[in-house]
Amino acid sequence: MSSLQHLRIKMYRTVARQLHGTVPCWVCGQHVTFEAATLEHIQARCDGGNSHADNLAISHEVCNGQRHATGVVPASSTLPGKVQRWQAQALHSTSTRAL
Repeated sequence: MSSLQHLRIKMYRTVARQLHGTVPCWVCGQHVTFEAATLEHIQARCDGGNSHADNLAISHEVCNGQRHATGVVPASSTLPGKVQRWQAQALHSTSTRAL
């Protein structure tokens, strides 16, 4: 198993746990089954993106292909299908501002 396949499994399980079993597609927002899940590079590798977890989200295989064919990036500000790192960052930025 490649490292990206392992990361896809880990990210899918993390998003499912965070969203109580629902894993939304980063492109269309609909639920993605484990079998249909792919990793989506938020910033394409050809545009300087990397394969670190911060630049990856879960999407349908079809949506992933269509997004790259059309070049349309979703307007979602909440990034469905992406691992949420909300509490640690929010607490850190709040405590830093207080100092």
